[in-house]
Amino acid sequence: MTILVAYVPRPEGRAALDKGIEIATRRNERLVVVNAGPGGRQEDPSIVNGYEAERVEERLATLPITAEFRQFVRGKSTIEEIEDLVAALQVSVLVIGLRKRSPVGKLLLGSMAQEILLNVDCPVLAVKASS
Repeated sequence: MTILVAYVPRPEGRAALDKGIEIATRRNERLVVVNAGPGGRQEDPSIVNGYEAERVEERLATLPITAEFRQFVRGKSTIEEIEDLVAALQVSVLVIGLRKRSPVGKLLLGSMAQEILLNVDCPVLAVKASS
C-alpha cells in the first residue's frame, strides 16, 4: 500500500508532508509525495521550484522506507493528477494540508480540499499547519 501526500510549498504542505512521513514510517508503507498543477501561469505559488524539490527529495532519501517525489505540470488540474495517482497506486490514505480561510475566501475561491474530499476513492487525512 501507499501513503500519498499532496504537497505545496507552504506551511500546510509541510504539515501534510510531516504527517505523511510519520504514517508511512509507522506502517512501513511506500510514500509518494506529489506536487501538481496545470502550469502555464507565471510563478504559480503551488508549484514547487527546483530548490524546494531538492529539499523534499533529500528529506525523503533519509527515510527508512521507500519514498519518492513526483511533480506534474502538464495541463491537468491538481485534482485530476491526484485522482489519477489514487487510481494507479494502491493508496491507503491521502494526506492533504489545510489553510485557514475566511468564509468569503471559501465562497469566492472554492476549496481544493473540498474537491479532493468529494472526489477521491480513498481515505483522506486533512492536517493543519501549527500556528
